[in-house]
Amino acid sequence: MSSPSKATGADHAVYRDSHGIPHLRASDPLQLAYSQGRITAVDRAWQLEVARHRAQGSTAAFLGPRAVAWDRFARQARLHDTARRCFEALDAETAAWVRAYVDGVNDGLARGADRDPRFAETGLSPAPWQPWAPLAVWLSIHILFTGLPTKLWRERVARSLGEAAVPLFAADGPGSCGSNGWLVPGDRTVTGAAVLAGDPHRTIEDPGVYQQIRLCCPEYDVLGLAVPGVPGIAHFGHTGTAAWAITNAMADYQDLYVEELREDDEGRLLARAAGGTWEPVARHTEILTVKDGENFRHLEVEVLETAHGPVVVRQGVDGAEQNLSLRHPPRVREDLGFAALPALLRARTVADIDRALDGWAEPVNVVLAADTEGGLLHRVAGAVPLRDPANRLRPVPAWEPQYAWRGWADPVGEPVQGFAVMANARGIASPFGVEFAPGHRAHRIRELLSGSAGWSAKDMAAIHLDTHLASAAPLLELLPALDGLSPAAAALRARLLAWDRRMAADSTDATVFAAFRAALTRRIAADPVFAELAGPPTGPEVLHDRQLLLPKAGYALEGLLTTPLLPELDRPAHVRAALEETAAATPDTPWSQVHRLAPRQALPDPATSWPGLGGDHDCVNATSSVPGVSELVVRAPAARYVWDLARREDSLWVVPLGADGVPGGTHHRDQLPLWARGELVPVVTDWDRLSREFPSGTR
Repeated sequence: MSSPSKATGADHAVYRDSHGIPHLRASDPLQLAYSQGRITAVDRAWQLEVARHRAQGSTAAFLGPRAVAWDRFARQARLHDTARRCFEALDAETAAWVRAYVDGVNDGLARGADRDPRFAETGLSPAPWQPWAPLAVWLSIHILFTGLPTKLWRERVARSLGEAAVPLFAADGPGSCGSNGWLVPGDRTVTGAAVLAGDPHRTIEDPGVYQQIRLCCPEYDVLGLAVPGVPGIAHFGHTGTAAWAITNAMADYQDLYVEELREDDEGRLLARAAGGTWEPVARHTEILTVKDGENFRHLEVEVLETAHGPVVVRQGVDGAEQNLSLRHPPRVREDLGFAALPALLRARTVADIDRALDGWAEPVNVVLAADTEGGLLHRVAGAVPLRDPANRLRPVPAWEPQYAWRGWADPVGEPVQGFAVMANARGIASPFGVEFAPGHRAHRIRELLSGSAGWSAKDMAAIHLDTHLASAAPLLELLPALDGLSPAAAALRARLLAWDRRMAADSTDATVFAAFRAALTRRIAADPVFAELAGPPTGPEVLHDRQLLLPKAGYALEGLLTTPLLPELDRPAHVRAALEETAAATPDTPWSQVHRLAPRQALPDPATSWPGLGGDHDCVNATSSVPGVSELVVRAPAARYVWDLARREDSLWVVPLGADGVPGGTHHRDQLPLWARGELVPVVTDWDRLSREFPSGTR
């Protein structure tokens, strides 16, 4: 297969539905990949260029000093070089397919940049993508999806509170991240065919992290949610006869190694190895360009790599007490699993999906899939190394042979019996992880699904929007035993105990509960027992926000209130004081007035107004703020989907913003009101209901 040169109108065609969602037709898979790259560049040039620069660690050159921390980490972690190696290791057919996508991106960037004023505002000019850029984008998105920040935090907890206290802040109680997915088999639906639904929870970004798209050529016709900058449809797709969806498996597959470094008499840097030997360390310096007002300055970044991997934490830098190298599968195997992407597009059955995912690598996911023949699939996909259990918990000595990797874990799957649910909780992926999301969302989804034996695609919205907050129970259960309350606090206690525990958008009780929870979180975090953890974080600056005590206490509040550890922590006193504090200024406003969306923007626009939302981080409608810090929503469903295996045209989807990445465009935010209300957009499959976009590309 060879990469296309310049595609012509006869090679591919672009259609759009009423929401501007692109439906692409092409003569073959390479032309289709080209078309996907081109239309993505036209619609989302700014997003693509920000993503490319993030992957190569060069965003500070146009975003300024606030981007330096990420750029330094990306350089030290060697993300771009790892992507290049993974691309060069691809089979010829997959490499040609990725190149075709990149050719399309390069042909569409200039027009896309002309549409977006942010290029002129920042002085950024689009530059040609290298063939491995999609792999670099993918890696940079997922490099912090696993245990790297958590291992640094556990190290701090162990030094401060002792080994036994490390589980106190585990994600199980409660978790700060997650996604939902559920599969309803045909014997529980009105059509007799399976329905697959869910919503990935990610930091909400503007433009959105998922792109609704349809890819059609004589070989296949697939619709789904693509990642801008990456060809194909990796996570959520429907081929007409088969469909798949994923959630984060919460697996631990990255390790941090403590490195002892020294220079020899000739100035060469060496790392301590097994048996008292010393091995050479690869060492070079890179230059970061930083835009500072109207001027530019340059920073040197020393990049080190030992036999275990790139050194991402330097002793004596940013308060770090150790040198730590990062070992992760893509760097070791030179494989991100991209060969699975075209195979997924060709899938016609669950067996095809299963075979394709045998080659998946990064990140590790739990997968649900179904087909029109009644096939069902529930499995884990991705590369997890076999190694000592201690590797999963904390940094381990690089020179100790017992911590070496010893191969790769075998794939794990289980039969689908009744409803299948994936919500980042312990379950099928338990052998591969340490910390998981609490079971609240998974339990609630199963409870809701058990209420009917005749589900339809349209019924799924009620599950997406459920706002019951099971994690409120441990906090509320401490209230009845309190004595000596003021009249106002006693009245507030009665109100909270009578609350239906739903974080509904119009609920004033939900706002009061959140205020009480925030006050309690702040008081718990300020307790002297946690004094050492309240200090400044260590390690790379880009990881600091994941090591702050107050957010950690907010997400772990359920566990901190119920653990037998830390007997010196006077929980009743903190609960009483928080109740009195909240009673003195009860915020009697609807939850959606304070629980408002706050998307991440590479170029922030403070004048933009964003909607209020229902839900909370442990609700099925997982709209996550940071308890004790802010009620603004930073993580939420980055898309919602319903794949109907009876009739694909009855499938539904929605994203938080829209199909166009350019501010002010007709389709930039046209789905936002629908998403905020929990409504879904019908999938259009009839080409006669779509509008053809001609080569001029007029929108």
